[in-house]
Amino acid sequence: MPSSLDRAQAVVALGGGHGLHASLRALRHLVDDVVVDDLTAIVTVADNGGSSGRLRGEFGVLPPGDLRMALAALCGEDEWGRTWEGVLQHRFAGDGDMNGHVVGNLLIVALWEQLGDHVAALDIVGRLLGAKGRVLPMALCPMDIHADVRGLDPDDPDALQVVQGQVEVATTEGVITGVRLEPPSPPTSPDALAALAAADWVFLGPGSWFSSVIPHLLVPDLRDALARTSARAVVVLNLAEQPGETGGFSPADHLAVLLEHAPGLAVHTVLADRRTVETAGSEAAWHLEETVTAAGARLVLADVAATDGSPRHDPRRLADAYEQVMAGADLGAGVGPDVGPGAGADPGPGGPAEGR
Repeated sequence: MPSSLDRAQAVVALGGGHGLHASLRALRHLVDDVVVDDLTAIVTVADNGGSSGRLRGEFGVLPPGDLRMALAALCGEDEWGRTWEGVLQHRFAGDGDMNGHVVGNLLIVALWEQLGDHVAALDIVGRLLGAKGRVLPMALCPMDIHADVRGLDPDDPDALQVVQGQVEVATTEGVITGVRLEPPSPPTSPDALAALAAADWVFLGPGSWFSSVIPHLLVPDLRDALARTSARAVVVLNLAEQPGETGGFSPADHLAVLLEHAPGLAVHTVLADRRTVETAGSEAAWHLEETVTAAGARLVLADVAATDGSPRHDPRRLADAYEQVMAGADLGAGVGPDVGPGAGADPGPGGPAEGR
């Protein structure tokens, strides 16, 4: 696809799990199309479940699952890329100790132990895969998510209780009112801060809102880098509420709660799926436009959902929408142009086990 941009763009995508996987697959298409020439993923490292949680607990390392998924998303579509993506994502079955472990998780941890350097190890895996971009951790130490949750005590529905851990936060039956990280000021990679400083665009979302997207805004170094960068920030809204994290949330609620956690974040564009907004009804659509306008951003609606009716982003459609967003950077707020459907869908809706 020929690009209408005057030069290829430097892009940073932040998130985790299936949401970031879909976003990176879309951006990988734009690398192929020479719309993007410098792509960096900054990935959450707070998972405490599945294979990732087991490796984190046994070896005291960063949980590798979300990093693995980001690397898999950046594999090419040639035979080499497809083969290594399959190997990286292979999960062992059986009844022994290896049950549930993922090859990519073990490979990443092995390189961490060999090199003693999180970033260098991820770069080596990326070179092995022929990844069309770079994957960096959100922080250089494991973190836990703490959520304030209302509605867990039947005798006092308004009481707030603290729920700790990504799995627990993602599956809570209450209403999350806020999240924070422990430790609150984790060390960050200088490479991640440099990528944000040099970016033309930053894409935040889609994904598990409280456990994969918002945590990036709670890391002081990343939050400060986002405030300083000249890059235009794009918030990509989810296609549906996620039971346990965002049950009952409208599109506007997703944006509002994100901004509550990072009031200094300057948002340039909010990208939402047209059908999702239309299905939510006219009042919800008006509320979204009002929230976007109050944030000083522009709203772009595009057809980015998979055509099978599932709550998944289609990477080719999402790539078209991303290019429309970047090409229309100087347009005023309003509804963006239609983007055509494309082939391929992301591997599934985000959930508490998405990156493990």
